[in-house]
Order: sequence, then C-alpha cells, then structure tokens
Amino acid sequence: MQSNRRQMIRSIAGGSLLLPGIMSQLMSDSANAAKSNNPLSPKDSHFPATAKRVIFLFMTGGVSHVDTFDHKPILNERHDQQQRPRNFYKGSGWKFRKYGESGMEISDLFPHIGSVADEICMINSMKNINGDHFGATIGIHTGSATFNRPSFGSWVSYGLGTVNQNLPSFVVVSEGIPYGGGQNWGSDFLPVLHQGTQIVPGNDPIKNIRPAGDSGKLQKAELDLVEFFNKQHLKGREADSNLASRIRSFETAAGMQLAAPEAFDLSNETQETLDLYGLEPGQTTSFGWQCLVARRLAQRGVRFIELVDGDTFLDRNWDAHANISKYPKLSKNVDQPIAALIKDLKRLGMLDDTLVVFTTEFGRGPFVPEPGTNGRGHHASAYSSWIAGGGIKGGLVYGKSDEFGSQVAENIVSPHDFHATLLHCLGMDHEKLTYRNAGRDYRLTDVHGEVLHHILKS
Repeated sequence: MQSNRRQMIRSIAGGSLLLPGIMSQLMSDSANAAKSNNPLSPKDSHFPATAKRVIFLFMTGGVSHVDTFDHKPILNERHDQQQRPRNFYKGSGWKFRKYGESGMEISDLFPHIGSVADEICMINSMKNINGDHFGATIGIHTGSATFNRPSFGSWVSYGLGTVNQNLPSFVVVSEGIPYGGGQNWGSDFLPVLHQGTQIVPGNDPIKNIRPAGDSGKLQKAELDLVEFFNKQHLKGREADSNLASRIRSFETAAGMQLAAPEAFDLSNETQETLDLYGLEPGQTTSFGWQCLVARRLAQRGVRFIELVDGDTFLDRNWDAHANISKYPKLSKNVDQPIAALIKDLKRLGMLDDTLVVFTTEFGRGPFVPEPGTNGRGHHASAYSSWIAGGGIKGGLVYGKSDEFGSQVAENIVSPHDFHATLLHCLGMDHEKLTYRNAGRDYRLTDVHGEVLHHILKS
C-alpha cells in the first residue's frame, strides 16, 4: 500500500520520537507568530493616513467621458457638422442633469451615481499614457504602458500589508479578463504573495476552497506540522523571497478555507441590503454581487479590492467604435450597485477610511469620421475618473477639458498623479515607496507623479 504525503506526515508525527520536540517547536512558533517576519503583516504608513483600504472599480473598454461625466453642450449644438475633413462633431444621446448640493453634472446613464454626487470628486482632466486598450489598461493599473511592472494593488499590499492573515491582501473580483490580462494585478518583481487573487462570481467563486473529508482539528494539526517543516527549510534561505512567498501563500490558502466561504456567503445580509444592491436572494453573479462582496471583504480587512466590469469581448465592455447604443445596458449593470456600495459604506461608517475609485483606460472621441456614426473612437487625451471617501473632498469637480472634450484645458492628471494621490491618502509617500530590483530602486510612479492636494480634505 502506497503512502501519500499526508499519511507520511501523520506517521512521522504520531509514531516517532520526533513528536515531543516538534510539538514544543510548534508551540513556540505559534507564540511568536505575531513577531515573525511575515511580509503580509500590517506595516506602518509613512505618515497618518486618511484611508485604510481601496475598492478599485475598473470599467473595461474605455467609458465615453462626453456621454457620462463631462458635459459638452456644444457637441449637441454642432452635431453632425464638419469640423475639418473627416472630422464631424458628435453630440451625446443622453441628457445631463445636476445632482446634489454641488450641482455636479452627470448624464442619464448614471442616475444612481448622481444620487451620491456630493460624496465623489470628479476628475475631468485625466490623460493616459497610451491610446490602445492593452497599453492604456496596463498604464492605469501599473503606471507603465510598455514594461512589465507591479500593479497598483500589489504596491499597496507591499507597502501596508494586511490585517487579516486568512484572506489575501489583494483580491480581484472579475467574471472575465480585461485587456492586458493578469498583468493588471500581477506583482512582477515584488514578492509574488502581493499579486492579486482573482475571484470569479458564481456559486463556487474559489474552486476547491472547502476541505474534503478530514475534521478541522486534524487538518489544523497537519497544516501546523507542514508549517514547521517549511520554516525549518527556510532557515539559511531567508534571502530567497520567492521561497518565503510560496510558503506564505500556502499559509494564506489554508486560512482561506476558514475565512473565504463566510466572506462570500450573502445569506445573512438583510433583504434591505440586497434590494439596495439590486440583488435577489441566492444570486451569485452580477456587478451587484461584486460590489456587495467588496464591502464584505473590506469589512474583513482586505487591503485592496478590485472589481472589473467587462472583458475583451466587445458586447461585454465599454468599447464603442460602432455601437454606443449598448451603453444603457452597460450602465444599468453597474450604476445602482456602485451607488449602493457608497451608501452602504457610509451608513456603516466605513466610507471615511475607504477609497472608492472609478476609472477606465481612456475616454471616447468627440469627433467621428462621418455624420451618423453610431460610436466613438479611443480617446486618451482627456477623460473622466472619480474618487469617493478616504479623505477626498466630495461634490468637487477637478480639472476640465476643452469645450469639445478633446484636450485637457486645466490641471492634467496622469496615471502617476492619480496613483500618487491615492497612495498619499493611504499614508504613503509615492517617492519613498520603493523596491530594489536589478540594481535600482523602482516606484509605482517611476520618476513622475504629483499629489493632487486640492482634492484632499486636509
């Protein structure tokens, strides 16, 4: 009869003279666990933070700014008129309305987000570093459109660690894969345990998460023993970050068997909460499910949560070269859940220390090649993003594009400025958050980035 690894461990631990010494060491290790050199342990920020965590909402495909958050009446006034050869004005098909005490203008595509306008800071002067889907998506996630670099979420995990060792510090909830693939949440040269863990909406968001067969006590004894051997193997190899990260990933995976099923179980949420997010009892898909799960993960100490809407299929993302008429369907899918997330965090007292970020890779062009075109092309020169909570001024519109939404007219905001500002809210100086690799110190913001102090409460 062949012995598998589990049987071997049981045999060694239970039937030999090694047991007393091993158990003594295990107890000692357990007592000192909090003092161990765990790369995911909570770390002090550079200065007092206004935010503890990030919920990053990414809309795949490039949301048209001039149809959603950046009102340009002149486009409607000159709709289908020629600006120059093969350049015609294209007006928006949706009416803009003023919301809240701030009077922020938001289109009819997002009435629910309009209801929380006084909580958000609208940035209408974003300018990305690349105009194609792959480069722009990678750019807003990593700060580089050309070279592989760690993602924003990985840098936050590296800089601050996490308060819940039984869940990943960086979780991505996404039904599909955006342009650029897993590089958007990869850790690159940072230790691998800082990369994002993808969760797929559905009845089984994490495959094989529930332990089979053995009792919890027996499994814990086995895992403690494996941890003991792993730590013995690590001695003398402490400089090997990949080995340490792999060991830590096993420990996190074991903890997830206990913590993750509860985190993704919405059965204890009230009907009022489900209605707020537009969910039916037992529903395990939709962007509403993603948003409610994000709130639950935030409550349980996950440091960075990214929610991805859409993938690389044109009928499931915001890319609209020839079919902008799909926008009402797309906006209906995310509008109520996003507003619900902000309202829910606020009523729970969590919005004050949670950054909720809404962004996309670029906007859509205000001009089209011929009259009657039912779409818009890529436009990275000016587009919109917004931030709520975590020390950000609500009801503020920062920066502006020109009268057509073509170029930034005031206060250009690059991905580096965007990242620097979010890091600042988390208590991190983007110039000091560095990692030594290949003989130089790398930063999320490279050699760029300015904090947007005007949008901060203090």
